[in-house]
Amino acid sequence: MVLGLSLATYTLIHVIISLAGIVSGLVVMCGLLTANPMKGWTALFLITTVLTSVTGFGFPFMGVTPAIILGVLSLIVLAAAIVARYPLGMAGIWRKVYVISASVALYFNVFVLVVQSFEKVPALKAAAPTQKEAPFAITQLAVLAFFAVVTTLAVRRSRGMPIETAKVAGKAA
Repeated sequence: MVLGLSLATYTLIHVIISLAGIVSGLVVMCGLLTANPMKGWTALFLITTVLTSVTGFGFPFMGVTPAIILGVLSLIVLAAAIVARYPLGMAGIWRKVYVISASVALYFNVFVLVVQSFEKVPALKAAAPTQKEAPFAITQLAVLAFFAVVTTLAVRRSRGMPIETAKVAGKAA
């Protein structure tokens, strides 16, 4: 039981939230590539991605695991994205901070999706039963390369995005 839910129900909720974070994150990434701030999608992405990390801590575990470390890193990156996006309005350097941190948060979610897919999908598990085999490594490298390229393009193309009205030290920026 987790929060009064069976582990299966809790896992299903966590997976649905995670997938919503990934889908909304991909929409936001498209927005970054076209200099479209996509305010509603961005809020959904940030909320669901924070909830993904937070609900990940609810699973029973013993000690510090790679999943716990990734969850902590994700929350740190998300904090940077949220501060850069909302209170600081993506003004100046905060635009790059937002784009990069949002992209890294999405990458972390997709990284976990690949790990879970290789653990749960029979054909993938057969191809890489210990996740040390070439199919797993090649997939993760391809995902990393994709995000490196897309993040670089998003940083360049997001320059045309409007700066949000930011309140810095009680003043509108």
